[in-house]
Amino acid sequence: MRYDENHTPISASEAKQLFGAWKAAPAIVLAVSGGPDSTALMWLAARWRRALARGPRLIAVTIDHGLRAEATSEAREVKRLARSLDLPHRTLRWSGAKPSTGLPAAARAARYTLLARAARQSRATHILTAHTRDDQAETVLMRLLRGSGIAGLAAMARETERDGLLLARPFLDVSKSQLIATLKKAKIEFAEDPTNSDPDFTRPRIRALMPALIAEGGDPRNLARLASRLGRANAAVEVLADGAQRYLALRDRRSAEAGLDIGAAASRSFDAAAFAAMPEEIRLRLLLRAINQFGHEGPAELGKVEALLSVLDRTVSESAIRGRPNPNPPKRGGARVKQTLAGAMVSLVEGRIRIEPAPFRRRRR
Repeated sequence: MRYDENHTPISASEAKQLFGAWKAAPAIVLAVSGGPDSTALMWLAARWRRALARGPRLIAVTIDHGLRAEATSEAREVKRLARSLDLPHRTLRWSGAKPSTGLPAAARAARYTLLARAARQSRATHILTAHTRDDQAETVLMRLLRGSGIAGLAAMARETERDGLLLARPFLDVSKSQLIATLKKAKIEFAEDPTNSDPDFTRPRIRALMPALIAEGGDPRNLARLASRLGRANAAVEVLADGAQRYLALRDRRSAEAGLDIGAAASRSFDAAAFAAMPEEIRLRLLLRAINQFGHEGPAELGKVEALLSVLDRTVSESAIRGRPNPNPPKRGGARVKQTLAGAMVSLVEGRIRIEPAPFRRRRR
C-alpha cells in the first residue's frame, strides 16, 4: 500500500508542464528500469515528444545491475515497450564483483556512471530519472536520521549538474500512485522490484514507518515541502559563501600587490583572522569547498570537516586571546595545525589556513 494516494492519471497538458523545461535539449536519456515510475516516465515523455513539432531525441536506457535473475527479462520488456513508442533503447550491464557492504550506494553510483556514458555516446545533455514525491520524502527522512546538514536535508533537486551532464527529475512533486494510475489507464504493464520491500535495505525500512508518521502529519507532501524550503535556504547560504570567498580573494590580491607571500596557485589559503570572523556555516562551506577541490579521495564527510574546523577555530582563538604570545610557538615556517582529510592537506601556518593536495598514500604490498 502506498502512502501518498492520488489516483488521477496524468493528462497530456500536465505532461507538457512536467517536461516542458527540456524542450530545447538536443537529446535526453531516460533511465528506465521497468518499474512503474520509470515506465511512466518513458510513456509520458514519448507522448509529450510526439506532440512537439520539434524537440529532443529520446533514448531509453536500462541498467541491469546483475543482482536479480528477473532483470534480464524486465529489460527485454522495456525494450519491447520502447520499440512500440518508436524510441531507441539500450541495456547496459554492471559487470564485475559486487561489494558485500554498501550495495545500494555502489549500485546507484554504477547506475549513474553507465547512464552518463550512454548520454555522452548519444550526445545527450540530460538524464531524466523517475524519482517521485514519495522518494523525496523517504530521502529527507533517511538524511534526517543520519544528521545531515542543510544541503543534505534539501534532498533531491529538480535539476542538478553531474560530470558535465544535467540530471533532471520531473516527478518530484508527483506521487507514485498517480503514475500507477496513468499506466493502468493506458493498459501498460510494469515490473515490481522485490528489493523495494526488502527489510535488509534502509529505504524499505523507512517506508514501513510512513503510516505512523503520516498519522502525526509527516506525510510525503509535507516532507517534500520541507525539502523545498531547505533547498531555498541552502541556495541563499551558498550565495553568502560565494561572497565570502570573493572577499577573502580580494584581501589576498591586495596582500600580493603589497609584496606579501600568499601561497601557490595549486592551493587555496585564507587569512586566518579574516576567516575566523565569518559565521560558522560560511567557514564550514569554504573549508569543504577547498578540501573537495584539492583533495583526491572523493567528497569529504561533513562531520570530519566540522571536527577539523573546530580544531582550526580553537587554535586561531588561542593565538588571538588578548594578543597574548604563544608560550610554545612553532619554529618559523612550522605549522600549528596540519591534518589530512579526503586527500587534502589542511594546515595553519603563520596566520594563514592553507589547503592543498596531500601526498598520495603508499600502497601496502
